[in-house]
Amino acid sequence: MIFSLVFRVAARLLVPVLLVFSVFMLLRGHNHPGGGFVGGLVAASAFVLYALAAGVHNAQTILRTDPRTLLGAGLAFAYGAGLLALATETAFLKGLWLDVHLPLLGDLHLGSTLLFDIGVMLVVVGTVLLMIFSVEDRLPGLVED
Repeated sequence: MIFSLVFRVAARLLVPVLLVFSVFMLLRGHNHPGGGFVGGLVAASAFVLYALAAGVHNAQTILRTDPRTLLGAGLAFAYGAGLLALATETAFLKGLWLDVHLPLLGDLHLGSTLLFDIGVMLVVVGTVLLMIFSVEDRLPGLVED
């Protein structure tokens, strides 16, 4: 293995922290800096870090799905957000809002923009990981498994 044991252990500890932080950035993005694009970059960087530490095959294993599937699901989510607006006879991708009361979380103000941001996040993660995993497939030995 190219990297030290310390790097491999640190990567294993940082991956869950980065994934939680990416969800935080996704949810924060409506009113503050962040959103689906930044959240997707942080999530993809977690898997890239793990690929550098443990090998691309192991990173693909913990991802549990093909990056192309993430890309397609993200496009479907984003397109679905637009179709919701069309279903209510408004403009494509117009934001729709729903107030929901949940016993443990309280009052939530949910919108179709969150669905769009989740789609953007999945597209970014899928695209970045598809590029990284493809580069490693073409250059075997870049990071040894």
